[in-house]
Amino acid sequence: MEITFDCTRCGRCCHDLRLTLSVDEARAWAGNGHQVDLLAEGWAWPDDADETAPETHWRKATTIPVMVGDVPFRINLRLVARHEGPCPHLLPDMRCGNYEARPRICRIYPLESRPFEAMIPEKRHCPPEAWAPDLPVLERDGKPATSQTAAILNDHRQATVNDLPLKARLAAALDFTEAALAGEGLASCEPAPAKFLAALNTAERTEESPPAYWSIVTNRETTRAMLADLDCPVRLVATGYGFLSAFADEL
Repeated sequence: MEITFDCTRCGRCCHDLRLTLSVDEARAWAGNGHQVDLLAEGWAWPDDADETAPETHWRKATTIPVMVGDVPFRINLRLVARHEGPCPHLLPDMRCGNYEARPRICRIYPLESRPFEAMIPEKRHCPPEAWAPDLPVLERDGKPATSQTAAILNDHRQATVNDLPLKARLAAALDFTEAALAGEGLASCEPAPAKFLAALNTAERTEESPPAYWSIVTNRETTRAMLADLDCPVRLVATGYGFLSAFADEL
C-alpha cells in the first residue's frame, strides 16, 4: 500500500503547536523563550506482563518504573513544545523561518512518530490536495518511502529511549511526580522557559535516582474510586492547567 503526499504550505500544522521534542530540541526551544511542557501518563505494570511482545517491549523501553502506592506502574514522560496560534518561526508566506534547525517531529510530518500506530491521512491537518495520487510516495507498506526520512524517524524514536533517564531526573528537579492514567489524558508540568532550563541544568548535573513513588491525577470519579480502593494515591481534578483530559469531567 502506498500513500502519496506533498506539502501545500497551507500552514495548518504550524498552528496551535504541541510538538514532541528530544531533550536537545527542548533546550533550544526554551532557550528561545518558548514554552516546553513535561507530560506524563502511566500504565499499571503487572509482574507477569509479556515483555517479549513488540508493543510491550517498546512501552517498557520508553517508560520509567515507579510505584503508585503498592502498585507497580510504568510512566511515560514527554517533552512538548506548546504554542498557541501560529508557530513563532512561521513566515507570512507559510515557509519555516527555522527550517534548517526545525525539530525532527516537523521534519517527518505527516508520518506517525509512534511505532505500531498507523498514519491516517484523514487525521492530519493537511488539505485533500496534499494527498493527490500523482504526488511523491510518502509511505509504502507502513514505512517511510525514502531512506532519509526513515533515518530521521528512527533518530526521533531513539531519542525517546535515550533521553528517558534525563527526563526522569528533570521531572524530579521540577517536583513533578503525578501522571494521568494512560488513555484518560496527560498530567502536565508547565514551567516558564527559564525555570525549565534551570531544572534541566540541575538534572544534567545530578546522578541521584529520581523519586520511585508517584501518584495519579484524574477527572473521573470512577477512576479515583477504583484507585483509592487499591490504596493508590490519587487526586481528582478538573480539566485545565496541569491536566489534559481525553474525556469530559466526571467530578
